[in-house]
Amino acid sequence: MAQATAPPRPLPRPSGGTSVVKPPSRRRSSHLVAGHVFLAPWLIGAVVLTLGPMIISLYLSFTDYDLFSTPQWVGLANYRYMWEDDKFLTSAGVTLKFVLIGGPLKLVAALGVALLLNRASRGVGLYRAAFYAPSLLGASVSVALVWRSLFATGGLTDRSMSFFGWHVGGLTDNPDYAIYPLVLLTVWQFGAPMVIFLAGLKQIPRELYESASIDGAGRMRTFFSITLPMLSPVLFFNLVMEIIHSFQSFTSAFVISGGTGGPSNSTLFYSLYLYQQGFTNFHMGYAAAMAWLLLVVIAVVTYGVFRSARLWVFYGQDDA
Repeated sequence: MAQATAPPRPLPRPSGGTSVVKPPSRRRSSHLVAGHVFLAPWLIGAVVLTLGPMIISLYLSFTDYDLFSTPQWVGLANYRYMWEDDKFLTSAGVTLKFVLIGGPLKLVAALGVALLLNRASRGVGLYRAAFYAPSLLGASVSVALVWRSLFATGGLTDRSMSFFGWHVGGLTDNPDYAIYPLVLLTVWQFGAPMVIFLAGLKQIPRELYESASIDGAGRMRTFFSITLPMLSPVLFFNLVMEIIHSFQSFTSAFVISGGTGGPSNSTLFYSLYLYQQGFTNFHMGYAAAMAWLLLVVIAVVTYGVFRSARLWVFYGQDDA
């Protein structure tokens, strides 16, 4: 004989009798609305302050525009004129020289100091703060003014070199040496990559160094076989950031050279020449074309660094 099953019990009513549970679809839509409301300020800022000006500058790069009259469409004339402009080619060469010298030296200095600070010793926190302090100042006008007074004719550097019999005048006034104070300034501000290198060094397992010590590996062998491969992702990040930063350098060159580009255009950085064309000569269309070319160059160089990363950046055992 079949056993009768009891009917299911009714679900309990919510207390108060008025609260209703929202269906999942309604709750999801309310969450989406709230998310868009919170994102709205950023989206409006990105469109109005970033994307909009970029589209306008792309249009202006194909026009003849002087800020005071209606832009006149000239097509690719601005881009073709670049290869006939001697100052443009000079500024590109000066910037490339600065990127190839200043960037690597800054990373070498940052890595060297990070290796020293990685050792546990008394007062290491004070040393870290002292080495990082110049990076807090950034590429400010005040730092550039101090730098110009140090390396100008009659400055401290000029008097010190004259004392030792090296009479070259102010380095910033000599076209053969004018770029090197700018290189020294960017190397001096190595604090940011140093902190990143130091964080990467803290993540390297100590067991690797202990095994290398047992096998009789020296300091140089340990550095090139353990430290550098394990630190390669951090080095890759710092390299990309320094390349982008070096291509965009402007403030130090503008202040130290007085906005002229130095003697014989020896410190005429690309960004400085772009500023001169846009806001001194009022060739805003040409300046916009230069800005977009700079964007393309940085993107191509960055892409090349990313493509080369597979050959020297070590992320773990899966890379073998």
